[in-house]
Amino acid sequence: MLQVHTAVSRVVEYLERTSGVQFPSSDTVLQGYLHFEALTEHDYQYSCVNCGDHPPVVIMDLHKKGAFHLSVSDLSPPPEDFNGEVDMQIFWEALSVERICNNFKGQQKHPFTVPPSFHFWAPWIGPKTCRSNHALNTEYKKVTEDRLTEELYKQKVQVVRNLCKECGLDPSGSRADLLLRLSSEMKSRQTYGGWAVIMCPCGIVYSIKCQIRAESPRDFADMLLSWKHMPNVIIDDFARGLATHMNLREPERLPFNPFEGRLSPPTPDNIAKAKDGKLKVSLPWLNCKKIIPDPEGHPITGSAEHYALYDRFHENNTKDPRDVLRKLHIVPQLAGKVNSQVAEQLFSRMKKNNYFLNMALPSTHLFLMRNIIHHHNMYRNEQRLGNIKRAFGNVTMNMHSQAVLGNLFIF
Repeated sequence: MLQVHTAVSRVVEYLERTSGVQFPSSDTVLQGYLHFEALTEHDYQYSCVNCGDHPPVVIMDLHKKGAFHLSVSDLSPPPEDFNGEVDMQIFWEALSVERICNNFKGQQKHPFTVPPSFHFWAPWIGPKTCRSNHALNTEYKKVTEDRLTEELYKQKVQVVRNLCKECGLDPSGSRADLLLRLSSEMKSRQTYGGWAVIMCPCGIVYSIKCQIRAESPRDFADMLLSWKHMPNVIIDDFARGLATHMNLREPERLPFNPFEGRLSPPTPDNIAKAKDGKLKVSLPWLNCKKIIPDPEGHPITGSAEHYALYDRFHENNTKDPRDVLRKLHIVPQLAGKVNSQVAEQLFSRMKKNNYFLNMALPSTHLFLMRNIIHHHNMYRNEQRLGNIKRAFGNVTMNMHSQAVLGNLFIF
């Protein structure tokens, strides 16, 4: 579980030393545990008892150091008829079947192995949050190494030299030498991308996606566009890039609107007021649903407005002066009331698992990660329910009343 952060091998070694009893090998114990989890009928709801299945405010981030080793150059491109949609249920059931078959005695190889791929691997989104079993995964469309090399050719020699230093490569020699080293590094290095997560302000994870290639707004956009109801406020450390990517991708309906996801029109006067801390933009529907909901409005707020805002620790890491209109403190309903660092806090605990998760095979890594996050969500939900029950005199509530009551406590 997330709260323990201890590898099976260490537990087995400790038990053997303290009890004097010889246990099965740590690998056998791990496979037995995975077998048990695969056969257990877990309800991977990935939903908060406080925020319901469709939170109006979410925080997004990337757990960069939680990843498996993979040579991306070994992956084949998806079939020509691949439309970017993957079946989550089929994919995650296939991972469970692989876990089960791995434990059959003498069955070293079987036909149920799930290798990494661009067209079959799927994110996991709470079943009541996702619009259907089919979710988007368009990671294969990310910029390729060839495109990156082309962009590097346009850079000054000193820029390329500095990039070599950051990558641990020899920074000496001509431009051609430097580009050759970088190109070779991009094609041959063991590459992995980490985990993209979408969470509610309570710290419950709603969506996870294991990235194969480097971080990009595309991964978060894939998950958001797979949701049945897109949140009204999305807090991200690259808010402008996310809004730009999604609006270019869906120009007919512009997912981030009004003002391209900013809180007010980017006029010189508004920018100056925001810089001086004198601009306030109220979003009253965050506290009380609109009496007359907007067409296609969010089921909790009734609003069809969607904003991309920066988390508190990244709001100044931008050179675009218009991004001052994406700060949380501008909104009275959010200022000081939303912990925009819940993702960072989750990752600070998750990194304690990296020493054994990152050594696992790709499919084992994915299976374990979804399971660990499931237990994290269950633990946080139980804490929340305990607090609510104590506040209301231990009143017994069914799951529907929990969700309805919980929405009163979002902000």
